[in-house]
Amino acid sequence: MSDESSGAGEARGPTGDAASAPRLPMLLEAVLGIGTDLEVRTTLQHIVDTATELTGARYGALGVIGPESARFTELFTAGMSDTDRRRIGRLPDGHTGILGVLTEDPRPLRLDDLTTDPRSAGIPPGHPEMRSFLGVPVQVGSEVLGSLYLAEKRTGSFTEQDQSLLLLLASQAGIAITNARLYGTVQQRERWIEGAAAVTTALLTGQNATEALITVAESARVLADAYAGVVLQPTAEGGMEIVAASTVDAASTVDEPGDIVGAVIEPGSPVLSQLLGGEPVFIDDSATDPRMTTHVRVRFGPSMMLPLQSGGKLIGTLALPRRRGGRPYTDADRLLATQFASQAALALVLADSQHDREQLAVYEDRDRIARDLHDLVVQRLFATEMMLESTRRRASAADLNVLLGRAVDELDSTIQEVRTTIFALQQPPADAPTTVRGKVLRETGGAAVLLGFRPSVRFNGPVDTVVGEPAARRLLAALRGALAAAHRRPGVTSIEVRIDAAAQLPDGRAGVRLVVTDDGPREGGGESGTGERGTTVTWETHL
Repeated sequence: MSDESSGAGEARGPTGDAASAPRLPMLLEAVLGIGTDLEVRTTLQHIVDTATELTGARYGALGVIGPESARFTELFTAGMSDTDRRRIGRLPDGHTGILGVLTEDPRPLRLDDLTTDPRSAGIPPGHPEMRSFLGVPVQVGSEVLGSLYLAEKRTGSFTEQDQSLLLLLASQAGIAITNARLYGTVQQRERWIEGAAAVTTALLTGQNATEALITVAESARVLADAYAGVVLQPTAEGGMEIVAASTVDAASTVDEPGDIVGAVIEPGSPVLSQLLGGEPVFIDDSATDPRMTTHVRVRFGPSMMLPLQSGGKLIGTLALPRRRGGRPYTDADRLLATQFASQAALALVLADSQHDREQLAVYEDRDRIARDLHDLVVQRLFATEMMLESTRRRASAADLNVLLGRAVDELDSTIQEVRTTIFALQQPPADAPTTVRGKVLRETGGAAVLLGFRPSVRFNGPVDTVVGEPAARRLLAALRGALAAAHRRPGVTSIEVRIDAAAQLPDGRAGVRLVVTDDGPREGGGESGTGERGTTVTWETHL
């Protein structure tokens, strides 16, 4: 066995003698390739492939430690087939065995026979046999980002030149990982900022309270890559109730928003005091956390529960649960989501104030119209009626008497209708009944916030007349799912929505048909898709 932990300072370097000179052009080409490739996964795989080729190793691997989990979250390998990877199964955790030595003591490690080292443990069944080993930490400064290691050199044992070369490639890997994370954080922050701005714009366009809360829930769910976006509000009994929800693919799963809305956190729940106090709550697994008491918690894993408050006023709580077993939220996720919730709460308060001002303006305008009608129109009509009545009494001709009597009756009816109108104008305006057309337009308008453009909508047939409430609910769920699927596809710049309420279904019965077509790249396989570009989703149901 050779020495185990020679430092970089003891090595003569990858170009320390004439024997290593032939590798110099290949090394320079590899480093240049690393610097020009902007995709981090391609870069890290290129590093592993280069390391095995330059050192003559049979196997190579680069494990990346997650920024929050302190475990390997990705593993890039060379020399292993897909069959070998499937046979090995789970990723190494980076904390046990020889790999754990590199994480805990980030210094190069070189072994002639891996199997004789007592620290070599935890090798899973089916792992290829390995003896010679060379590993170095991937780090930037004092932060360890992962490990780069080689095994089974084809000719002899690994040398100091191999070690120096691997250290150089590991430093490049560290730079690539750091840059990728910084770039990812910047992109993530930009998405949240743009999302918050889009939500503010949407809320200030005049949505009612329910629509506004759904807009916040939907936007936050998409930005956080959560399974559901949920808004809870305090109840009169001292608990909190889910009043708005948005879920992934609601049209194709049993977990529709309606199945979640209405769930209540009862008074006395351990998490309730934090929520009502305006404190954020972060949960690793909703299904097993004893603080969670709602019946829907078993479906969810990592979750964020963020206060919606502005100016000391608690509007509610924004909850963003992921599926059970989903990846945990990072510190950056939590910070950005918390900032989004604060911005959304302010927008909700502003939208509510704007709505109140608009309602007040409507009341004032109606009062003015009512006064004008009463003071001017009714008085003139009444005066005219009295003049005609007086003329009729003095007139002797029978025909004239009949004619004037009819005019008086018409004026009297008009006065009654105007008075009825005045009374209606003086009443608080009730919310207009929401038609199917209106609901469809509201869904496409909300999707425009996330898509960056407004889908075009076409209606055929008496949609509002023939489409009942159950069919309308299923139609809207299918539309929501189709728009969400189009949003996830890259390259979509336009979407056309067609609703035919006079459709004849394949069995000959009358029904309603929804067709959603986008211009994105055509997906392979499946029943949808026409032409080189574009995906069409069709949904229909009987009336």
